[in-house]
Amino acid sequence: MKRTLTHSIWAAIPALLFPLAVAGQAAPASGTTPPADQAEKVYKYQASVGFGYTSLNQVNQSRGGLEGVEFYVARDWGRFFGVLVDGGYYNTSIQSNPGKPVVDMGFAGPELHANLYGPVSGYVRGLLGAEHTGGESAKPDVSFAGGFGIGLQYSLSPRILLRAGGDDIYSSFVLDPQHLGYSPHKRSNARAELAVVFRF
Repeated sequence: MKRTLTHSIWAAIPALLFPLAVAGQAAPASGTTPPADQAEKVYKYQASVGFGYTSLNQVNQSRGGLEGVEFYVARDWGRFFGVLVDGGYYNTSIQSNPGKPVVDMGFAGPELHANLYGPVSGYVRGLLGAEHTGGESAKPDVSFAGGFGIGLQYSLSPRILLRAGGDDIYSSFVLDPQHLGYSPHKRSNARAELAVVFRF
């Protein structure tokens, strides 16, 4: 009888301690990694729209640049690399220019980006595409164009950022609007943007 009672007591001890061990594992220890579904969401796409400026060196006797709107859509692959499609439409003269020039651009290219400090990140990008200049007499009015740019982004939230950047865009228009040979003449136009970026 004594032996049976002793065996019963020894058998009861693990039965009492097992629920306590299970309960102790229910809550993760402090400092452990949260479950995957609670980790910060990674956004692969972003789009922006905002104020844009371009100089107007391809228009003879121009005294100032044009203001307008810029936009882009990008897709990220990994932490540092993305591919973007970029466009701009500029139709408001800052100063007096001959005619009523309007410039629109369309580009695509790679972008390298990285976090710099806290909510601030930076980017470097290359662009290839075309530029069109209308509202004045130069012919042809479309040119192959391309360039490179750099900029900064400030994260207001995981989904919304502020972006400030600039590009140097090279194109090849005519030296003289009345030149019948349409001789190419290389131009370099500065471009700037202030935009709101949305991640999704």
